[in-house]
Amino acid sequence: MAPGEAAAAAAAAAGRGARKRLRAAFSAFVKAREVPAGAAGAVWWRCCRQTFRERGGIHRHVGTQHGAELHGVGTGTGTGTGTGPGTGEAQRGAAGPGGGTELSEELPDTRHLGPAELQSRVGEVLLYYCYCEVRDPEKLCAWQRALCEHLHLTGKVRVASEGINGTVGGSKVATSLYVEVMLSQPLFKDILCQDDFKRSAGGAHCFPDLRVGVFKEIVPMGIDPEKVSYKETGIHLSPQEFHREVEQYLSQASQGQSDTILLDCRNFYESKIGHFQGCLAPDIRKFSYFPSYVDENLELFKNKRVLMYCTGGIRCERGSAYLRSKAVCKEVYQLKGGIHKYLEEFPDGFYRGKLFVFDDRFSICSNEDVISACRYCGTLWDQYKLCSSHHCRQLVLTCPSCRNKGLTACCPVCQEKELEVTSRASGQTLKEECECTKRRPRVPVERISRGTLDAGEV
Repeated sequence: MAPGEAAAAAAAAAGRGARKRLRAAFSAFVKAREVPAGAAGAVWWRCCRQTFRERGGIHRHVGTQHGAELHGVGTGTGTGTGTGPGTGEAQRGAAGPGGGTELSEELPDTRHLGPAELQSRVGEVLLYYCYCEVRDPEKLCAWQRALCEHLHLTGKVRVASEGINGTVGGSKVATSLYVEVMLSQPLFKDILCQDDFKRSAGGAHCFPDLRVGVFKEIVPMGIDPEKVSYKETGIHLSPQEFHREVEQYLSQASQGQSDTILLDCRNFYESKIGHFQGCLAPDIRKFSYFPSYVDENLELFKNKRVLMYCTGGIRCERGSAYLRSKAVCKEVYQLKGGIHKYLEEFPDGFYRGKLFVFDDRFSICSNEDVISACRYCGTLWDQYKLCSSHHCRQLVLTCPSCRNKGLTACCPVCQEKELEVTSRASGQTLKEECECTKRRPRVPVERISRGTLDAGEV
């Protein structure tokens, strides 16, 4: 055999060996994350605080999130398969994600960028969260504020010992740099990934300012994270898996055979302009009422499979953990990435109407359906404005025709107050309760029959 042929043969053999080692490492990595089969005999996998019930799901996750460390094993440059202490998930489990990592306070170099690139109005809004152990929330808060100001980003960032939750807007150059820095931050290594950032058209103008603060919870449910932890969350379903579940639920419900509840855990004004078909949408004003809602309606959830969803996934993390803590459901599932990620893959799927967002846009659109109506005339309308009564400032759906008639408040009480305020000395306040607030129970008790629920007609 000629020297060149021998070298080629050796290289081919080495390549086959590397691929074989990579396949073995991949299989071992997946096997190490297998959850023992329960009474039903189902096998699950747990990795990066996510639960996968389909082999394809865990394979995709390992390939995209752990490919680099596995490739090192395949090429002989790695230190192990990630199945034992010292590498990958096992190491993160020992120290706790971010628990043994110091915060890097570095800011990106922007000297090569001009003001037009960093401050362009044509940009996007990022929505993300990351549950991890933060040793020094104040330090993380200060770094986040400095980072956002450095990149001319506006928005809201909540920091706590349990992680970070943010929605920020800016130019595409600025938001791309922000994501790059967040992914390189040692505190979030192997927890955050590109797919965790939900993007939508917008910019810095979508927020009035920048607000960064330290809180007890990164999403305000009102329950101590030590009592109900995100670590006890429901099973995460990818948008594809969730779509199949909803499809099956609607099919079975139409025949009165469903044992499933499709639960919207957002606020009433969010689900009012957009929701999944056949969902149960609680008439609650804020997420901190959700635990009380569950407590008051426990009978509703007994022996049910619950499919939960919210805007970006963060409320489901704690909400599903709270529901699971009641030990009444067959199982609790949640939509990974929330409605935001679902609409990226199924813009014309089972979610109809607009997606409410907590910034000056109020909503983003993926389909042309309008499922809500004007407060005054009943015309189909789904574009929110703030109530014109300054003591109230609730959201109101009032169409252009009614607005032109001066109907700009959320209810007759506020409309009357607005007229009174204009005729009084400035600064004088009116204490009468808004009709919208007065008529809405703080925690509604659902009056839904089993037949209605099973038929998916909620």
